[in-house]
Amino acid sequence: MDAAVIVAGAGPAGLMLAGELRLTGIDVIVVERLVEPTGESRGLGFTARTMEVFDQRGLLSRLGEIEISNVGHFGGLPMDFGVLDGAHFGGKGVPQAHTEAMLAEWATELGADIRRGHVLVGLADDGDGVEVDVNGPDGPHRLRASYLVGCDGGRSTVRKTAGFDFPGTAATLEMFIADVKDCDIRPRWAGETKPNGMVMAGPLGDGVTRIVVCERDRPPRRRTEPPAFAEVAAGWQRLTGEDISGGTPLWASAFGDACRQVTEYRRGRILLAGDAAHIHLPAGGQGMNTSIQDVVNLGWKLAADVQGWAPPGLLDSYHAERHPVGVRLLMNTQAQGLLFLSGDDVQPLRDVMTELIRYAEVSRHLVGMVSGLEIHYPMDTGEHPLLGFRMPHQELVGDTGKTSSTELLRPARGVLIDFADNAELRRTAAGWGDRVDVITAAPHAIGPDSIFVTTDAVLVRPDGHVAWAAPGGGGLSAALHRWFGSPRVAPGGEK
Repeated sequence: MDAAVIVAGAGPAGLMLAGELRLTGIDVIVVERLVEPTGESRGLGFTARTMEVFDQRGLLSRLGEIEISNVGHFGGLPMDFGVLDGAHFGGKGVPQAHTEAMLAEWATELGADIRRGHVLVGLADDGDGVEVDVNGPDGPHRLRASYLVGCDGGRSTVRKTAGFDFPGTAATLEMFIADVKDCDIRPRWAGETKPNGMVMAGPLGDGVTRIVVCERDRPPRRRTEPPAFAEVAAGWQRLTGEDISGGTPLWASAFGDACRQVTEYRRGRILLAGDAAHIHLPAGGQGMNTSIQDVVNLGWKLAADVQGWAPPGLLDSYHAERHPVGVRLLMNTQAQGLLFLSGDDVQPLRDVMTELIRYAEVSRHLVGMVSGLEIHYPMDTGEHPLLGFRMPHQELVGDTGKTSSTELLRPARGVLIDFADNAELRRTAAGWGDRVDVITAAPHAIGPDSIFVTTDAVLVRPDGHVAWAAPGGGGLSAALHRWFGSPRVAPGGEK
């Protein structure tokens, strides 16, 4: 084996997966066709859930100052993301290129082997491993690994070559996106509908403006090169009457509203994540965020399989948990596209949605959907309200001083937090000490309505989701077996 895992693609998903695997000691090779990053940044920030994911791995500080914002939209209709609570704001003003550079640095520091200018041209799953054919700077060669993960984008070579089914709808229109310097136009961050399309514009600083152009009567083209800026500027002028041709383009790209999702995220020893598994209209900036969350769900499960302690069905739970998330992603981006990109015939629907968003319950529902905060995974261990949801950030005080539930997840291991100083629980978990850290600590500075007032203990998976909680979560031993396999030594028993 050249590595335990080969990852195709060094975008945010592939780099995040490489880091997740290296945290657990898994050898990983990342093959990336580009010799250098493009420097393009379609994404300009993070949803609240991605902020949490980065925080639990200690990555937020690497990104420098991040502007926190409670401003968002659903299909161009403004929403206040503060309807949840102040801890769940998203971050803005961080270019995707900056995020990729940070993740590449982190993964490399952890020991990931990132090979740029290496093009995956073939693959074969023989049941015991995966053979990968690569054209590199020194010529063609073959690599072998236990698993291959395709994080190679919407036109994924891994997906096509491995024969994954990718049903959905083809693009019906084409949109342009560009960053333009010295382009003197007024901001339109929430978008502005026009008789024949839609435009967006927002200042990025240093005289740079991000623009998006959508003309409904221009069919999509199959492009092999980015559009010329003259084409982008002409579209802008047709829709707005404004001439931006004198600006200096930093980069330009085209995309469509195709909507597709693979029917399975795993086929034998080949798995897909991010845009390789689902493509959609980039409404609300959800693409990069969902991709990162895909691989955080996958990383620890893949590591468990490679290390030999994964319980039956653990790796398959990646598809079971993330495919439904992808379904809802496609659903909400399609709905936003109808609101955003349709003509005047949809204005009555926009008016109705504007009224509905004024209701707090509706607003919370939509915010939870586009931020990722609604996501929870089915657990069969009881009815505690935390089960399946991501562990909320909670400051803790224990014998070793102050910490937090977020800091405890930095090593990407399971964590049992014992709030009630229950020696029996600690004895039960002792057999899994090589996979699960056991911490006795009390919640710090909680209000009377906090869920932690009535919670005695929680078992948190390496991805941050709660797998068991007491009271009401059933037997701890069953949950440990379900998510962390057989114990290294016999459990101490539990009541």
